[in-house]
Amino acid sequence: MDAMIVNDDTSVDNAHELGHGGRTVICLHGWFGSSSGWGDGFVGALDPEQFRYEFVDYRGYGDRRGSGGPYTIDQIAADVLELADDLGVERFSLVGHSMGASAVLRVLALAPERVEAVVGINPVPASGSPFDDDGRQLFESAAADDMAREAIIDITTGKRLSAYWIDQVVAHSRSHSDQEAFGAYFGAWADTDHAAEVPVGKVPALAVVGEHDAAITDEVVRGTWGALFPESEYEILANAGHYPMFETPVRLATRIEEFLASVPR
Repeated sequence: MDAMIVNDDTSVDNAHELGHGGRTVICLHGWFGSSSGWGDGFVGALDPEQFRYEFVDYRGYGDRRGSGGPYTIDQIAADVLELADDLGVERFSLVGHSMGASAVLRVLALAPERVEAVVGINPVPASGSPFDDDGRQLFESAAADDMAREAIIDITTGKRLSAYWIDQVVAHSRSHSDQEAFGAYFGAWADTDHAAEVPVGKVPALAVVGEHDAAITDEVVRGTWGALFPESEYEILANAGHYPMFETPVRLATRIEEFLASVPR
């Protein structure tokens, strides 16, 4: 499931770079992801002439395995701003998948003047995600139990994808994240509520939701993301669940870049 990342020689410690365009886009992965876990189909469909993409690893993930915490939404946001400083970039756009979308909104809250636009792919709410007892037990057990990870991926993609593919996603998450970090980040995205600090309607926004995602549904997104971005654009991706970068990669890349290209500078 590792993505093709090019221009790696120009990367900084916690990110890999793709492209050399005039607009910088910082991409924040989901709970099961990493900087190299966006998929060849998606990364290969991005336009390196128009954009410069920075794919970030959180503490305890990817190239930052063994770094130690803190494993929090606040720390992810602080690291993103440090990355932008290291790159010499004053203004940038943000793309966040799942858990990464909560971190995107934290960056926006901390430095609204630096953010040009935001994209949430199956975005976890900035207000956190409530669980019933059984659901919470399943998600909490996923740090140590690969069968729980498989079940989560199966559920959130609509129980319609092959066991072999699901195993690949699990294998990537296991080999690209420290168990301690993976476990701690569940509480970070599920229990952190920073929605009140996100400036409402501050920047252009796009929400992308897979039609088969049983957890982050269109209804959930419109009630949470939509409350923060009343004029947000929406894209409901047919034939996708929680991982459209693998399920419908070219359409996802196309829609994101259509949106970003339309944002005034």
